[in-house]
Amino acid sequence: MDLASSMKVGNGLEESVHMGPVISPASRRRIEGLIHKGLAGGGRALLDGRVANAKADSSFLNPTILEDIGPENELTDTEIFGPVLTVGHAADLDHAIDILSRSAYGNAASIFTSNGNSARKFRYEAPAGNIGINIGVAAPMAYFPFSGWKDSFLGVLHGQGRDAVEFFTDKKVVIERWPKEWSRKF
Repeated sequence: MDLASSMKVGNGLEESVHMGPVISPASRRRIEGLIHKGLAGGGRALLDGRVANAKADSSFLNPTILEDIGPENELTDTEIFGPVLTVGHAADLDHAIDILSRSAYGNAASIFTSNGNSARKFRYEAPAGNIGINIGVAAPMAYFPFSGWKDSFLGVLHGQGRDAVEFFTDKKVVIERWPKEWSRKF
């Protein structure tokens, strides 16, 4: 939380700035509305990044951390696309995977653990295209596939990794049947 609260928001071309604006003033207002809904739904602000008295044409929003975002909270099933971290708690790993499974989205999911079995289970069972193990945001570098799932992905091919190569490849499926009386010979 200390790191998030110390981030300088402003013109991203300035060296001292850590985070630039969101895409538009309308996007900022949308994100602020989602923060409000998260709090109204039982969440608690550990860090509230809404800028008091923000100008109507401003696109700047400070980092926000919301805790106690339960499975029933609207933010559990919302892709915010802004500097907002929502934290929910689960009774155990199976409960956490169940919460993820109920979401219509599957862009990314992360787990923090020192237990190798839990990390392995999460890796293979969490229904998301980008999995983070002991990393906050599972956002791959450009040479890895960006692999959102469910409603977090649009189209038929991912823009990186194997899909980028397969885009330029003619795939072929061959189905054969060789009746015994024809006795296939080579």
